[in-house]
This record gives sequence, C-alpha cells and structure tokens, in this order.
Amino acid sequence: MPADSRPEHIDNILSGLDRYNPETVSTFQDYVQYQCEHRTYDALANLALLKLYQFNPHLTKEETITNILVKALLVFPSPDFSLCLHLLPPNILDHATATDALSDAVRKLALLNELIESGGYREFWEAFEHDDMYADLVVDCAGFEESMRDAIAVQTNMIAREANKEMVQGWLNASSEDLPAAVARYGWSVEGDLVKVPINKENEAKTTVFRESVSFGQFQNVIRRGYEQAV
Repeated sequence: MPADSRPEHIDNILSGLDRYNPETVSTFQDYVQYQCEHRTYDALANLALLKLYQFNPHLTKEETITNILVKALLVFPSPDFSLCLHLLPPNILDHATATDALSDAVRKLALLNELIESGGYREFWEAFEHDDMYADLVVDCAGFEESMRDAIAVQTNMIAREANKEMVQGWLNASSEDLPAAVARYGWSVEGDLVKVPINKENEAKTTVFRESVSFGQFQNVIRRGYEQAV
C-alpha cells in the first residue's frame, strides 16, 4: 500500500520508533482486520507486526498471523508470503516438531503458495476446495476467491493471447456455464474451444534485432590467430 493511502496513525507508527513498541501490537492487529474487511493490503505494516510477535511471543494472535498469510497469498508472484514465513518460528513447517494448530494452518497455506507460485492454478483450486479448513482460514478475508481469480487473470493477461477453454475453467475455477461471464470480467471472450485474450503490451509478440559491430581490425586479428594455431 502506498504511504499516501495508508491511515495516518499507522504511517506515523511505521515512520518512528513506535514500530518496535509492543503497545502498538493491538493497533496493528486491528489494521490487519481492516485490510481483510476492505480488501486492502499493506505489506510493510503486516511485516512490522510479525516482527513484534517475534520479540513478544506472548502477544501473538494466531488468527491475525493466518490472516496476514492469506492476504500475502493474493499478491503473488511477489515474495511477500515468503517474507512473512521467515518471520515465524523456523520449525513451523516441520511436521515432526510443530504439531500445534497454527503450524498446521501455516503448512496448509504454504502449500497453496507453492501451487500458485508454480503456476498450478487448477491444482490450487482443487487443494483449496478439497480441505474444509481452507474455508475457515480465509473466512475473514472478504472476497478471497474473487481476488484470487483476479490475480490469476492478471498473470494470464501477461503470458497468453489464447488458451484452451477447459484449461481456463481450471485456472478460474469456473464451470462451463459460468465461464463466459467469468472471462468477460477481464475483457476476454470465448470462441469455440478457445478463450481469447486481447493483445496488450505484455503478451504482444515483439521482434528483437541484435546487431554487432565488428571492425575490420578485429576480424583481421581473428583470422591471424586461426592461421597461427593451424600452423
């Protein structure tokens, strides 16, 4: 979130030494809830809160941690999710040593992050719908599924000009009946078995011309070396 759109009281905390003050934890926690309800995102504030949790584990609120991770999922392919993960206990992804509810939730969200970062959009939705726990994890984040479809569409706009209809259904988790309306949201269209994506500056084919300038003297030196090696 740009500083000019961040609430002033949050910006003041982040700009000063109060960002290290444990008394600001509740303020940051309320701000995370605000982000979830209003579909905003502030990575800097969320990372500051996780840092405070590191030094003040007794103030940790598990629901807030999972909400931060869910919000970070929605901004792929940025590294935000990994940055958040590295501020959590180092063994939190270890099934053998971390068996608490928070660790289980974090591991499940980390799996979703791996799938979405690797471009496994269909697999992401299959995993998401297969486990009821995911519904509980994202319940606080308004419009999670819609926001994730939008994020996937942004990436698709950048890499494709057309795609198989069934493939796009998997990417957007849309039925064949819902697909036309789903793709129309992004300015795409269904034509037969294909979904057409309009040309934009990211997916437009560009011709790259490479030119090298070699002087006669350089060329002469190459010939001379080759001749000397042959002799």
